[in-house]
Amino acid sequence: MRMKLKVMDNSGAKWVRCIQALKGRKGARLGDPIIASVQEVQPRGKVKKGVVVYGIVVRAAMQRGRCDGSEIRFDDNVVVLVNKQGEPIGTRVFGPVPHELRRKKHLKILTLAEHIA
Repeated sequence: MRMKLKVMDNSGAKWVRCIQALKGRKGARLGDPIIASVQEVQPRGKVKKGVVVYGIVVRAAMQRGRCDGSEIRFDDNVVVLVNKQGEPIGTRVFGPVPHELRRKKHLKILTLAEHIA
């Protein structure tokens, strides 16, 4: 809650602030949907500053265990903006995206990603 997240797609937003995690926990984990407010934007983007948007957490600094016993952890917290139906607003996703999103049914984000970790 109230955490600043970096946006890694070409929707026009640079930073968003988390308003609420939609899974009922205190915070959001890898692949969880959130509601956020846009804090900083790029010029001529699709979203405007102060707009409330939906997002999917694609990278999290909190470590997560995998089925093979290894753990995955990233340096920063990153979100991809989506609409209410769960479709991405942008047309490109920058940086690595973990393959755990496949289990959470975010296949469209995986197809737009440059690299799947």
